[in-house]
Amino acid sequence: MTVLSPGLRRLIAGWAVGVLVLLYLPLVFVVINSFNRSRTFAFPPTGFTLQWWRAAAHSGGAWQALAASLLVGACAAAIALVLGTMAAFALQRHRFFGRHAVSLLLTMPITLPGIVTGIALGTTFTSVLGVRLSLATVVVAHATFCIVVVFNNVQARLRRLGSSLEDASADLGATAWQTFRWVTFPQLRGALLAGGLLAFALSFDEIVVTTFTAGPTKTLPLWIYDNLSRPNQAPVVNVAAAVLTLAAALPVWLAQRAGGDVTAAR
Repeated sequence: MTVLSPGLRRLIAGWAVGVLVLLYLPLVFVVINSFNRSRTFAFPPTGFTLQWWRAAAHSGGAWQALAASLLVGACAAAIALVLGTMAAFALQRHRFFGRHAVSLLLTMPITLPGIVTGIALGTTFTSVLGVRLSLATVVVAHATFCIVVVFNNVQARLRRLGSSLEDASADLGATAWQTFRWVTFPQLRGALLAGGLLAFALSFDEIVVTTFTAGPTKTLPLWIYDNLSRPNQAPVVNVAAAVLTLAAALPVWLAQRAGGDVTAAR
């Protein structure tokens, strides 16, 4: 094992700290600004108040947008859990022609620029299928890239587990459903929970694809964007942005804890 010199270790540590500060300091400013007495985004704050949090608590538009984001995130995550898990089992437990091509197609949506995905889905919904843009089209659009998160988590867990326990269960006379319920599912719970939470987080703060597929529907990121240039709404936007930041971080933290706990338990 290569031993790093003290100077090199300090350099790497300083670089890591600098990157973390660059990533997270702006988010800290967003949260601080939500308590800013000023109506502008000026920094440093002229004073601290809870007035804007109370105003946000009575904002009907913000609450409706938050409810829409929660509903879309939950539905997209549920669809991704079912389809992503099924795809992971098909590709990991079976060998067939075109298997690698299917795996590439499944992971492609998350690698494409959001604006390309949004335009493609929006055109498909309106011009090809003749569907009116609504909350349902947002759910379908978000599920297309949320599937990738679940698929990757479940496939990685299946690859690590192997199939020996499932084969032993089948040899002992268990049906496919019994094997899944009593052997496979208990070992997949952590990966499923982590994948579902990450899919929800990915959907909750998505704005680019949502812009092209939402129609009159307003999710919280869209509501923030629409009200960003309105001076009277600037303080409430700060609060909504702070809530969005914390709400998006929580599922990621829970997913990390879920995955870590399962790994440690094994």
